[in-house]
Amino acid sequence: MKNKEGGIRVKQLYGITIPLVTPFLQNGQVYYEGLAQLTDMLIEKGVDCLYPCGTTGEMLRLSLEERMKVAETVIKTAGGRATTFVHCGCMNQEDTVTLLQHARAAGADGAGVVTPVFFRQNNRELEEYFVAVAGSVSDFPVYLYNIPQCASNDLPVETVKRIRQRSANVVGLKYSWPDINRTIDYINIGDGFSVLHGCDRAMISMLAAGCRGTVSGVAGVFPEPFIAAYKAYQEKRLEEAMRLQKVCVRFVDALKGGCNMSYFKEGLKLRGIDAGHMRRPQLDIQDSKKEKLKAELEEICSDAGIEMEVS
Repeated sequence: MKNKEGGIRVKQLYGITIPLVTPFLQNGQVYYEGLAQLTDMLIEKGVDCLYPCGTTGEMLRLSLEERMKVAETVIKTAGGRATTFVHCGCMNQEDTVTLLQHARAAGADGAGVVTPVFFRQNNRELEEYFVAVAGSVSDFPVYLYNIPQCASNDLPVETVKRIRQRSANVVGLKYSWPDINRTIDYINIGDGFSVLHGCDRAMISMLAAGCRGTVSGVAGVFPEPFIAAYKAYQEKRLEEAMRLQKVCVRFVDALKGGCNMSYFKEGLKLRGIDAGHMRRPQLDIQDSKKEKLKAELEEICSDAGIEMEVS
């Protein structure tokens, strides 16, 4: 299948896209069975896309071999039931290329690549990096991933435009800083360029601005209100979409908005999904906070009239 320019038509991320947590056993090993169980649950709930090995998946605490096996587990478990893009960004270019080539070979629909982290790169370095890594898999769709508050590097719109002009397989961008003006500028790159946002508290607003969906860690625990809000927006039931957005915000606040994935993992455990533990130096949620979280989640579910029993 071809697009209007004669190139290969590729999949893009859209709707409710989930950056899955990575479950760990008490001894620190990846709990792949728990990851498969989580993948099944999310697909059964109706999420649109899966995005393993991202920030929510604690990717920088995984070895290359673990990241490959996590990707393989999600791809195999999904079995084509949901679009699956694998995050492949690393601290250096060689490892990023290795993971990109693995994701393509493993059967992923595409990949995401965050800016290099911690060390500052100038715009020329960022452009050359993304052109090089995208070029290593030129027949494979790639999303840029800009999360400047964590990565210490920001992707200006003009740099993204140059990357896009030089790399036909760079098909979109995931943005995780709540700057509506920058978001609109990314959207206005146009020509089929897809933008998804990571600001759960403003999902409907970002959709109205032109984003194709959200990449939501909170929806990886309670996908139901996010899926319902997205569907209501798509069907132009705006009052219902905004009502459901408020429900989403309550879940964002209860689960600490992704600042600490231990809340995500505890929330999943309360739903009957063994999401395991955190990998040190991060720690699991304190016992003294578990009952408060459980009570808060039960109250939100009850108030919203959503059938999602918290056990």
